[in-house]
Amino acid sequence: MSTLPPLAPWQQRACAQACEALAQGHFGHATLIAGPARIGKRLLAETLAQRVLCQAPAVDGSACGSCKSCRLFAVRAQMETPELRPDGSLAHPWGHSAHPDLYFLGFEINSKTGKPRAEIVIEQVRALTEKMGLTAQLGGAQVVIVEPADAVNWHAWNAILKTLEEPQSGRYLWLLSAQPSRLPATIRSRCQRLELRLPPREEALAWLHQRGHSETLAREALEAARGHPGLADAWASGDGLALRREVHRDADALQRGQADAGELAQRWVADGRASERLGHLADRALHEAAGLTGSAATRRLAARFDAANRARDLLRSTVRADLTVLEALLLWR
Repeated sequence: MSTLPPLAPWQQRACAQACEALAQGHFGHATLIAGPARIGKRLLAETLAQRVLCQAPAVDGSACGSCKSCRLFAVRAQMETPELRPDGSLAHPWGHSAHPDLYFLGFEINSKTGKPRAEIVIEQVRALTEKMGLTAQLGGAQVVIVEPADAVNWHAWNAILKTLEEPQSGRYLWLLSAQPSRLPATIRSRCQRLELRLPPREEALAWLHQRGHSETLAREALEAARGHPGLADAWASGDGLALRREVHRDADALQRGQADAGELAQRWVADGRASERLGHLADRALHEAAGLTGSAATRRLAARFDAANRARDLLRSTVRADLTVLEALLLWR
Protein backbone atom coordinates (compact mmCIF):
# COMPACT_ATOMS: atom_id res chain seq x y z
CA MET A 1 0.00 0.00 0.00
CA SER A 2 1.56 3.26 -1.13
CA THR A 3 1.96 6.12 1.32
CA LEU A 4 2.03 8.57 -1.60
CA PRO A 5 -0.96 10.36 -3.18
CA PRO A 6 -3.00 8.18 -5.59
CA LEU A 7 -2.03 8.15 -9.25
CA ALA A 8 -4.21 9.62 -11.97
CA PRO A 9 -5.41 7.14 -14.63
CA TRP A 10 -2.71 8.11 -17.15
CA GLN A 11 -0.05 7.74 -14.45
CA GLN A 12 -1.48 4.35 -13.49
CA ARG A 13 -1.07 3.10 -17.07
CA ALA A 14 2.58 4.11 -17.17
CA CYS A 15 3.13 2.67 -13.69
CA ALA A 16 1.58 -0.65 -14.71
CA GLN A 17 3.92 -0.80 -17.70
CA ALA A 18 6.95 -0.20 -15.47
CA CYS A 19 5.77 -2.66 -12.80
CA GLU A 20 5.34 -5.39 -15.40
CA ALA A 21 8.92 -4.81 -16.54
CA LEU A 22 10.10 -4.91 -12.93
CA ALA A 23 8.26 -8.18 -12.28
CA GLN A 24 9.82 -9.76 -15.37
CA GLY A 25 13.28 -8.44 -14.57
CA HIS A 26 13.32 -6.24 -17.67
CA PHE A 27 13.38 -2.86 -15.94
CA GLY A 28 16.78 -1.41 -16.76
CA HIS A 29 19.32 0.50 -14.73
CA ALA A 30 18.44 3.85 -16.36
CA THR A 31 15.00 5.09 -17.37
CA LEU A 32 13.95 8.31 -19.08
CA ILE A 33 10.51 9.34 -17.79
CA ALA A 34 9.19 11.80 -20.36
CA GLY A 35 6.04 13.86 -20.63
CA PRO A 36 4.77 17.45 -20.51
CA ALA A 37 5.44 19.62 -17.46
CA ARG A 38 2.86 19.05 -14.69
CA ILE A 39 1.68 15.74 -16.15
CA GLY A 40 2.85 13.91 -13.01
CA LYS A 41 6.29 12.51 -13.78
CA ARG A 42 7.58 13.18 -10.27
CA LEU A 43 4.74 11.36 -8.47
CA LEU A 44 5.11 8.43 -10.86
CA ALA A 45 8.85 8.25 -10.17
CA GLU A 46 8.35 8.39 -6.39
CA THR A 47 5.66 5.70 -6.55
CA LEU A 48 8.01 3.42 -8.45
CA ALA A 49 10.83 4.27 -6.05
CA GLN A 50 8.71 3.28 -3.05
CA ARG A 51 7.92 -0.01 -4.74
CA VAL A 52 11.57 -0.73 -5.59
CA LEU A 53 12.82 0.22 -2.13
CA CYS A 54 10.07 -1.51 -0.11
CA GLN A 55 11.49 -4.11 2.30
CA ALA A 56 8.35 -6.27 2.44
CA PRO A 57 6.51 -5.99 -0.87
CA ALA A 58 3.15 -7.64 -1.41
CA VAL A 59 2.73 -10.71 -3.62
CA ASP A 60 2.08 -8.47 -6.62
CA GLY A 61 5.22 -6.46 -5.89
CA SER A 62 3.45 -3.36 -4.58
CA ALA A 63 4.84 -1.47 -1.61
CA CYS A 64 3.62 -2.67 1.79
CA GLY A 65 3.25 0.83 3.23
CA SER A 66 4.41 -0.20 6.70
CA CYS A 67 8.07 -1.27 6.57
CA LYS A 68 10.84 1.14 7.58
CA SER A 69 11.42 2.17 3.96
CA CYS A 70 7.73 2.90 3.35
CA ARG A 71 7.45 4.81 6.62
CA LEU A 72 10.28 7.06 5.48
CA PHE A 73 8.31 7.76 2.32
CA ALA A 74 5.48 8.97 4.51
CA VAL A 75 7.68 11.69 5.96
CA ARG A 76 6.61 14.66 3.88
CA ALA A 77 8.66 17.32 5.64
CA GLN A 78 8.66 20.87 4.34
CA MET A 79 12.21 20.50 3.06
CA GLU A 80 11.10 17.62 0.87
CA THR A 81 8.31 19.48 -0.90
CA PRO A 82 9.77 21.18 -3.99
CA GLU A 83 8.39 24.51 -5.06
CA LEU A 84 7.35 24.48 -8.70
CA ARG A 85 8.18 27.26 -11.06
CA PRO A 86 5.27 28.41 -13.27
CA ASP A 87 6.68 26.34 -16.14
CA GLY A 88 6.59 23.22 -13.97
CA SER A 89 10.31 22.93 -13.25
CA LEU A 90 11.70 22.57 -9.73
CA ALA A 91 12.70 25.79 -8.03
CA HIS A 92 14.39 24.15 -5.03
CA PRO A 93 17.58 22.08 -4.97
CA TRP A 94 17.55 18.41 -4.05
CA GLY A 95 20.13 16.19 -2.50
CA HIS A 96 19.62 13.47 0.06
CA SER A 97 15.98 12.90 0.96
CA ALA A 98 14.49 11.67 4.24
CA HIS A 99 14.96 8.18 2.78
CA PRO A 100 18.64 7.18 3.01
CA ASP A 101 18.63 5.28 -0.29
CA LEU A 102 16.63 7.75 -2.36
CA TYR A 103 18.46 10.70 -3.90
CA PHE A 104 17.18 13.71 -5.81
CA LEU A 105 19.25 15.79 -8.18
CA GLY A 106 17.82 19.18 -9.16
CA PHE A 107 18.65 22.85 -9.15
CA GLU A 108 21.23 23.73 -6.51
CA ILE A 109 21.20 27.02 -4.64
CA ASN A 110 23.98 29.35 -5.77
CA SER A 111 25.86 30.32 -2.62
CA LYS A 112 26.67 33.77 -4.03
CA THR A 113 23.19 34.80 -5.14
CA GLY A 114 21.04 32.69 -2.83
CA LYS A 115 18.94 31.69 -5.85
CA PRO A 116 18.63 28.34 -7.68
CA ARG A 117 21.15 27.78 -10.45
CA ALA A 118 19.92 27.69 -14.03
CA GLU A 119 21.45 24.25 -14.60
CA ILE A 120 22.57 21.08 -12.87
CA VAL A 121 26.37 21.09 -12.64
CA ILE A 122 29.11 18.48 -12.50
CA GLU A 123 29.92 19.11 -8.83
CA GLN A 124 26.44 17.90 -7.92
CA VAL A 125 26.88 14.71 -9.93
CA ARG A 126 30.28 14.00 -8.39
CA ALA A 127 28.93 14.46 -4.87
CA LEU A 128 26.04 12.14 -5.64
CA THR A 129 28.34 9.54 -7.21
CA GLU A 130 30.35 9.41 -4.00
CA LYS A 131 27.21 8.77 -1.95
CA MET A 132 26.03 6.14 -4.39
CA GLY A 133 29.37 4.38 -3.99
CA LEU A 134 28.38 3.47 -0.45
CA THR A 135 26.32 0.41 0.43
CA ALA A 136 22.57 0.95 0.56
CA GLN A 137 21.77 1.86 4.16
CA LEU A 138 18.61 -0.25 4.28
CA GLY A 139 20.32 -3.12 2.52
CA GLY A 140 18.22 -2.98 -0.66
CA ALA A 141 18.18 -0.87 -3.80
CA GLN A 142 19.23 2.74 -4.38
CA VAL A 143 17.31 5.21 -6.57
CA VAL A 144 18.41 8.54 -8.05
CA ILE A 145 15.77 10.87 -9.53
CA VAL A 146 17.08 13.70 -11.74
CA GLU A 147 14.61 16.52 -12.44
CA PRO A 148 14.60 18.33 -14.77
CA ALA A 149 17.06 16.21 -16.69
CA ASP A 150 17.12 18.70 -19.58
CA ALA A 151 18.83 21.18 -17.20
CA VAL A 152 21.93 19.01 -16.78
CA ASN A 153 24.91 20.75 -18.37
CA TRP A 154 27.41 19.17 -20.74
CA HIS A 155 30.14 18.46 -18.17
CA ALA A 156 27.63 16.91 -15.78
CA TRP A 157 26.30 14.66 -18.54
CA ASN A 158 29.80 13.30 -19.08
CA ALA A 159 29.92 12.33 -15.41
CA ILE A 160 26.46 10.75 -15.58
CA LEU A 161 27.47 8.86 -18.73
CA LYS A 162 30.11 7.02 -16.73
CA THR A 163 27.47 5.65 -14.36
CA LEU A 164 25.34 4.59 -17.34
CA GLU A 165 28.24 2.72 -18.88
CA GLU A 166 28.92 0.86 -15.61
CA PRO A 167 25.48 -0.15 -14.30
CA GLN A 168 25.32 -1.90 -10.94
CA SER A 169 22.61 -4.25 -9.76
CA GLY A 170 19.98 -2.65 -7.55
CA ARG A 171 20.88 0.92 -8.50
CA TYR A 172 18.45 2.92 -10.57
CA LEU A 173 18.86 6.25 -12.33
CA TRP A 174 15.64 7.92 -13.45
CA LEU A 175 15.76 11.02 -15.63
CA LEU A 176 12.61 13.16 -15.68
CA SER A 177 12.17 15.54 -18.59
CA ALA A 178 9.49 17.56 -20.34
CA GLN A 179 11.91 18.13 -23.22
CA PRO A 180 13.75 14.84 -23.76
CA SER A 181 15.03 15.94 -27.17
CA ARG A 182 17.41 18.25 -25.29
CA LEU A 183 19.18 15.32 -23.72
CA PRO A 184 22.32 14.11 -25.52
CA ALA A 185 21.71 11.23 -27.90
CA THR A 186 24.36 9.23 -26.03
CA ILE A 187 22.24 9.48 -22.89
CA ARG A 188 18.88 8.76 -24.51
CA SER A 189 20.25 5.69 -26.25
CA ARG A 190 21.28 4.18 -22.92
CA CYS A 191 17.93 4.66 -21.22
CA GLN A 192 14.67 2.82 -21.35
CA ARG A 193 11.80 5.23 -21.99
CA LEU A 194 8.63 5.55 -19.96
CA GLU A 195 6.15 7.98 -21.50
CA LEU A 196 3.39 9.94 -19.80
CA ARG A 197 0.91 11.06 -22.44
CA LEU A 198 -2.08 13.37 -22.33
CA PRO A 199 -5.23 11.36 -21.54
CA PRO A 200 -8.51 11.34 -23.51
CA ARG A 201 -10.63 14.45 -22.95
CA GLU A 202 -13.41 12.73 -20.99
CA GLU A 203 -10.92 11.04 -18.70
CA ALA A 204 -9.22 14.36 -18.04
CA LEU A 205 -12.56 16.04 -17.31
CA ALA A 206 -13.55 13.28 -14.91
CA TRP A 207 -10.26 13.68 -13.07
CA LEU A 208 -10.73 17.46 -12.85
CA HIS A 209 -14.21 16.92 -11.39
CA GLN A 210 -12.67 14.61 -8.78
CA ARG A 211 -10.28 17.42 -7.95
CA GLY A 212 -13.30 19.56 -7.04
CA HIS A 213 -13.62 21.76 -10.12
CA SER A 214 -17.03 22.60 -11.50
CA GLU A 215 -18.08 21.39 -14.95
CA THR A 216 -17.83 24.88 -16.45
CA LEU A 217 -14.44 25.68 -14.92
CA ALA A 218 -13.01 22.25 -15.76
CA ARG A 219 -13.99 22.56 -19.41
CA GLU A 220 -12.66 26.12 -19.72
CA ALA A 221 -9.38 25.22 -18.07
CA LEU A 222 -8.92 22.01 -20.09
CA GLU A 223 -9.60 23.82 -23.34
CA ALA A 224 -7.16 26.58 -22.41
CA ALA A 225 -4.55 23.96 -21.50
CA ARG A 226 -5.13 22.13 -24.80
CA GLY A 227 -6.12 18.89 -23.10
CA HIS A 228 -3.43 18.91 -20.41
CA PRO A 229 -5.20 17.96 -17.13
CA GLY A 230 -2.31 18.83 -14.82
CA LEU A 231 -1.97 22.29 -16.28
CA ALA A 232 -5.75 22.77 -16.28
CA ASP A 233 -5.88 21.79 -12.61
CA ALA A 234 -3.13 24.26 -11.72
CA TRP A 235 -4.85 27.09 -13.58
CA ALA A 236 -8.30 26.28 -12.20
CA SER A 237 -6.96 26.02 -8.65
CA GLY A 238 -5.22 29.39 -8.77
CA ASP A 239 -5.28 32.47 -10.95
CA GLY A 240 -3.77 30.86 -14.03
CA LEU A 241 -6.87 31.41 -16.17
CA ALA A 242 -7.07 35.05 -15.08
CA LEU A 243 -3.41 35.50 -16.01
CA ARG A 244 -4.06 33.91 -19.39
CA ARG A 245 -6.90 36.35 -20.08
CA GLU A 246 -4.62 39.22 -19.06
CA VAL A 247 -1.95 38.09 -21.54
CA HIS A 248 -4.55 37.90 -24.32
CA ARG A 249 -5.72 41.43 -23.53
CA ASP A 250 -2.13 42.68 -23.59
CA ALA A 251 -1.47 40.97 -26.94
CA ASP A 252 -4.64 42.50 -28.39
CA ALA A 253 -3.61 45.94 -27.12
CA LEU A 254 -0.16 45.58 -28.70
CA GLN A 255 -1.62 44.58 -32.05
CA ARG A 256 -3.98 47.57 -31.99
CA GLY A 257 -1.15 49.93 -31.04
CA GLN A 258 -2.80 50.72 -27.71
CA ALA A 259 0.00 49.48 -25.46
CA ASP A 260 3.72 50.12 -25.11
CA ALA A 261 5.84 46.97 -25.33
CA GLY A 262 8.46 48.36 -22.93
CA GLU A 263 5.90 49.12 -20.25
CA LEU A 264 4.32 45.71 -20.66
CA ALA A 265 7.73 44.03 -20.35
CA GLN A 266 8.34 45.82 -17.06
CA ARG A 267 4.94 44.79 -15.72
CA TRP A 268 5.33 41.19 -16.88
CA VAL A 269 8.59 40.69 -14.96
CA ALA A 270 7.62 42.66 -11.85
CA ASP A 271 5.91 39.78 -10.05
CA GLY A 272 8.26 37.00 -11.19
CA ARG A 273 5.70 35.38 -13.49
CA ALA A 274 7.15 36.41 -16.83
CA SER A 275 7.81 32.78 -17.84
CA GLU A 276 4.19 31.86 -17.23
CA ARG A 277 2.99 34.85 -19.26
CA LEU A 278 5.32 33.96 -22.12
CA GLY A 279 3.88 30.46 -22.10
CA HIS A 280 0.40 31.90 -22.57
CA LEU A 281 1.74 34.19 -25.30
CA ALA A 282 3.27 31.25 -27.19
CA ASP A 283 -0.02 29.39 -26.87
CA ARG A 284 -1.86 32.42 -28.26
CA ALA A 285 0.35 32.37 -31.36
CA LEU A 286 -0.21 28.64 -31.78
CA HIS A 287 -3.97 29.07 -31.47
CA GLU A 288 -4.06 31.87 -34.05
CA ALA A 289 -1.98 29.83 -36.47
CA ALA A 290 -4.46 26.93 -36.44
CA GLY A 291 -6.28 26.72 -39.73
CA LEU A 292 -4.25 29.44 -41.47
CA THR A 293 -3.21 28.84 -45.05
CA GLY A 294 -1.43 32.10 -45.88
CA SER A 295 2.33 31.66 -45.73
CA ALA A 296 3.07 35.23 -44.59
CA ALA A 297 0.68 35.08 -41.63
CA THR A 298 1.90 31.61 -40.69
CA ARG A 299 5.54 32.73 -40.70
CA ARG A 300 4.68 35.76 -38.56
CA LEU A 301 2.91 33.64 -35.94
CA ALA A 302 5.68 31.04 -36.03
CA ALA A 303 8.19 33.80 -35.29
CA ARG A 304 6.07 34.97 -32.36
CA PHE A 305 5.76 31.42 -31.04
CA ASP A 306 9.50 30.79 -31.30
CA ALA A 307 10.38 34.15 -29.72
CA ALA A 308 8.15 33.54 -26.70
CA ASN A 309 9.60 30.08 -26.08
CA ARG A 310 13.16 31.31 -26.62
CA ALA A 311 12.55 34.08 -24.08
CA ARG A 312 11.29 31.51 -21.55
CA ASP A 313 14.51 29.56 -21.92
CA LEU A 314 16.64 32.69 -21.57
CA LEU A 315 14.88 33.66 -18.37
CA ARG A 316 16.56 30.69 -16.71
CA SER A 317 19.95 32.31 -17.39
CA THR A 318 21.47 35.56 -16.14
CA VAL A 319 20.09 37.82 -18.88
CA ARG A 320 18.03 40.89 -18.03
CA ALA A 321 14.47 39.64 -17.78
CA ASP A 322 12.78 42.83 -18.97
CA LEU A 323 14.86 43.05 -22.14
CA THR A 324 14.30 39.36 -22.87
CA VAL A 325 10.53 39.75 -22.52
CA LEU A 326 10.57 42.98 -24.54
CA GLU A 327 12.17 41.20 -27.48
CA ALA A 328 9.30 38.71 -27.57
CA LEU A 329 6.64 41.39 -27.18
CA LEU A 330 7.97 43.57 -29.98
CA LEU A 331 6.86 40.97 -32.52
CA TRP A 332 3.24 41.56 -31.50
CA ARG A 333 3.15 45.24 -32.40
